[in-house]
Amino acid sequence: MNKLLVIWILVVCSFTVTIKAQQDAQYTQYMYNTISVNPAYAGSRGVLSIMGLHRSQWVGLDGAPRTQTLTINTPIGDKEKVGLGLSIVNDEIGPTDETFFGVDFSYTIRTSDTHKLSFGLKAGGHLLNVDFQRLSEFTEGDPLFENNIDNRFSPQVGIGVYYHTDRYYLGLSAPNLLETNHFDESSTQDSDAVSFLAEERINYYLIAGYVFDINPDLKFKPALLTKAVSGAPLQVDVSANFLLYNRLTLGAAYRWSAAVSGMVGFQVSDAMMIGFAYDRETTQLGQTQFNDGSYEVMLRFELFKKYKRMLTPRFF
Repeated sequence: MNKLLVIWILVVCSFTVTIKAQQDAQYTQYMYNTISVNPAYAGSRGVLSIMGLHRSQWVGLDGAPRTQTLTINTPIGDKEKVGLGLSIVNDEIGPTDETFFGVDFSYTIRTSDTHKLSFGLKAGGHLLNVDFQRLSEFTEGDPLFENNIDNRFSPQVGIGVYYHTDRYYLGLSAPNLLETNHFDESSTQDSDAVSFLAEERINYYLIAGYVFDINPDLKFKPALLTKAVSGAPLQVDVSANFLLYNRLTLGAAYRWSAAVSGMVGFQVSDAMMIGFAYDRETTQLGQTQFNDGSYEVMLRFELFKKYKRMLTPRFF
């Protein structure tokens, strides 16, 4: 396994440390995956919306991250004040894999004919697996690597607020407010023995976007996602997407001090959209011959009521 991806485990084999890192999966096509980070988004599209996304990060590196996401959300009732959603995320990196699952609830208040303010709550949990047998140990027979971690459960509770119109949106959220200790091997009596601690940290998200009608056949939407978490650098993603003839989406994105991206999407029908994104690292990691970049594939399917059709595709 590539040392770049397991260095955190190799380091803890020599020192007593506390690992406080950015754990939430990242996405380039975050504008289509809002409910994963903000439960208040549930039901905001006004239809039953099903979205699946696969991300392969740093292709070519052994043990590189891979993420699969499935989300479902829909408004409840004719007044569409209540929204419900379901999110399932499987995130793999090196010897670890985590499965996140959450139920989303939102309540929407109309502040005017075109403006809505939504409040959201997420409740769920995640399962952690670590296969230590996939690692190369410094010392054979190290007792820290004798027992794998299998389906260790941790609860999750998150909140969010989402202000939106047909033209723009602004959201603030924290998908998980519980700082859970995954595992702690620090209770040894031997002061020279190895010990380590891995903690979940609260990830705070700020999202925003605005749609400009350049002409009847062309829309332009700049968007922003900012993620802050203790112990990790601030992540800032900015993107610019153009929607042509309500069918073809072309865009570019920049992840601050991390990567540049290209995106393309196509509205196959009123109900179905497909999207693709490619990232290229701007860090030293992107210069290695073993890193072919990161790829995302997205598919969204929406079900409409017979009397309610979307005249033009929603851009968010």
